[in-house]
Amino acid sequence: MATADAPLIVATPPPRPARSARRSRTARKIALGIAGILGFLVTWQLLPTIGLVDPRYFPSATVTLAALGEQMRDLEFWRNVGRTMTAWGLGLVIATVLATVLGTIIGLVPFLRRATHTTVEFLRPIPSVALIPLAILMFGLRIEAALVIIVYASFWQVFIQVLYGVADIDTVARDTARSFGLSRGSRIVNLVFPTALPYLMTGLRLAAAVALILAITAEMFIGNPGLGREIVFAQSAGNWPVVYALVIVTGILGLLINLVFRAIERRSLAWHQSVRGEEVL
Repeated sequence: MATADAPLIVATPPPRPARSARRSRTARKIALGIAGILGFLVTWQLLPTIGLVDPRYFPSATVTLAALGEQMRDLEFWRNVGRTMTAWGLGLVIATVLATVLGTIIGLVPFLRRATHTTVEFLRPIPSVALIPLAILMFGLRIEAALVIIVYASFWQVFIQVLYGVADIDTVARDTARSFGLSRGSRIVNLVFPTALPYLMTGLRLAAAVALILAITAEMFIGNPGLGREIVFAQSAGNWPVVYALVIVTGILGLLINLVFRAIERRSLAWHQSVRGEEVL
């Protein structure tokens, strides 16, 4: 039974769940994205229709999408997609492993960082396509030649990020780990890896996009089977609807890769302040 001295309790409505707010933001982003795509397709359809561009070399959206539909019914089209993604995946894995190992070793040793700084700054700006003649001389018109330029371009995206991540370890935390007598392996697992992981995931996401670009570029210039070679063949035959249809496919692949790696990044860094801050906003 309530007494006169009992505090008055006033019920307040619960705050709006953060999950509901995130869903609302996601739905709004999707709606805006769809509206942007529709606007782009309408503009694309109008440009050749009203004669602003020559429809022989810039077919309308409906013609291009019809060509895309025909390609998707062809088994060889999917084989070429698989070939491109195989070169992309192999190159990305090789580059990530090499960059992570070398970046960690060099980043942990100040002498190696200073000794390799000039070499890294010299090699990093070299365009990967400049290595195509060398790759062809070494491996011929095979997937190994494509992997040379894919790995080279992707390597630097991950390596530089890992290098900065390892160097970003808090000095106090490092000294504390040493004072507690943690072994080198334990320091790498419990201190170096958590600190460098956000940098690694950023580098991996960037490298994934770069690897796809170079995989298609290698197919166009080296001639190994894949979407890039099919684009060149269609352009040589003057089949412009197929050219633009295959370009759309490469764009879709790039979008899917970016979405997948962003999801992986958010899941693997759910504990990190950068991701947690995005969820709160």
